[in-house]
Amino acid sequence: MADLLSQLLSLLKGAWKHRWLAISVAWVLLLVGSIIVFRLPNDFQASARVYVDTQSILKPLLAGMTTVPNIEQQVSIMSRTLLSRPNLERVTRMADLDIKAQTVADKDKLVDELAQRIKITQTGRDDIYTITYNNENPKLGKDVVQSLLTIFVEGSVGDKKEDSDKAVRFIGDQIKSYEEKLTNAENALKEFKQKNAELLPRQGSDYGSKLQDAADQLSQARLELAEAEQARNAIQKQLTGGSGSSDDMPRMPTPEIDSRLEAAVKQLDDLRTKYTENHPDVVGTRRLIAELEKRKRDEAKNRQPGVDPGANYSPMMQQLSVSLSDARAKAASLRARVDEYAARYARLKAQSIAAPDVEAQFTQLNRDYQINKDNYEKLVARRDAAKLSGDLSSATDLMTFRVIDPPIVPRLPVGPNRLRLLTLLFVAAIAAGFGVTVVLSQVRPSFITQHQLQQVTGLPVLGAVAMNWTEAEIAKRKASVRKFIALVVAFFVAYVVMMAFLFLRY
Repeated sequence: MADLLSQLLSLLKGAWKHRWLAISVAWVLLLVGSIIVFRLPNDFQASARVYVDTQSILKPLLAGMTTVPNIEQQVSIMSRTLLSRPNLERVTRMADLDIKAQTVADKDKLVDELAQRIKITQTGRDDIYTITYNNENPKLGKDVVQSLLTIFVEGSVGDKKEDSDKAVRFIGDQIKSYEEKLTNAENALKEFKQKNAELLPRQGSDYGSKLQDAADQLSQARLELAEAEQARNAIQKQLTGGSGSSDDMPRMPTPEIDSRLEAAVKQLDDLRTKYTENHPDVVGTRRLIAELEKRKRDEAKNRQPGVDPGANYSPMMQQLSVSLSDARAKAASLRARVDEYAARYARLKAQSIAAPDVEAQFTQLNRDYQINKDNYEKLVARRDAAKLSGDLSSATDLMTFRVIDPPIVPRLPVGPNRLRLLTLLFVAAIAAGFGVTVVLSQVRPSFITQHQLQQVTGLPVLGAVAMNWTEAEIAKRKASVRKFIALVVAFFVAYVVMMAFLFLRY
């Protein structure tokens, strides 16, 4: 402990020995540093606060009708990308910062400085964003903050609206393409239906059942035809006396044929009013008329004078002749029916063979048409949803910006902190002055006490010779001390005055 006190005392005595150099260094540092501190440019901070209200009644009302944009995420992304290079370049143009920038390097430097000085902060969950910018010119700082605020408000809505417009245009192009496909599919389906109307499947029927029904009808008609032909042949045998030759049977008089021909013509007229020309009854009646006319001509041509004409007037023979004519007419009618049913059966059989291919082609065409129709309807619905989503994104009720604090610049600068800098300068000046004396004491050492001399040399110190100061030297030493104290006091007073000046001004 004694050694420590001794060393400290020696250090203080050495510093006192070089006190004038110490006070000079301190004064120089204080004066030069004060000039630098006072000449530092002021740093004004412009700021603005904006509140983004993302709670809108439209969101629950339109849920399910369209894609409701995530406004919170959109605003958060916009706040993080606000300091992107395109936005900063736009700020330089809006605030006229690019007027002084002549080269590309100057513009890049200006954008980099903006990125370093601009700060965007969010206040927790309140969706309150604070934009700050520091600059020497308060008006310029205010203009920069106002530009950033404008870009923030416009960009949050404009980007989403632009994306929605692009989506609507893309879907519109796809809709035009599908309209052409749908029109082509409709035309192809229409032409196929017109070309294969008979072969297309109908509800509640199929070619298998139709073909079976036609086969049953054809079999029934053939059976009835065979019965009618058997009855006709039996009557004919009775008329010919069993010979079976129709050439030897007695001829009926022409008046009877004429009356039957007239009745057949009337019957044909009645049938034509009810049926078409291809109906079996109409066809059979026409054949009966043709046969009666032929018999009439043959009767007139082949009448034999040697035959007993009285036999033709026998009531039984006349009855048989009438029955034979009816049997022949019925047989002709059934023959026409058999031919018609056979034609129907053949046509249905051909159609049943071709129907599967037609049905497969119809199914393919119908499937292609249905796919194009479904895609077209979906695209139309999504286009309407995209339009509604874009309108919803630009709706002021969905996302409201409320400027809490407009861009303002405080009257006093936020920097530099001259009070702290001056205090640090004052402490540094004192430390520098004291440090200079310590360095000089080490560079040019001298023995201040007897104990120090004894420790360094290792020799015993027998005594010390004291200085005998004259009164003039004593007075001179006192004046020197007073001057030093005055300089020290002036040093502290200068610091206090400068601190008071800064405190009152800033």
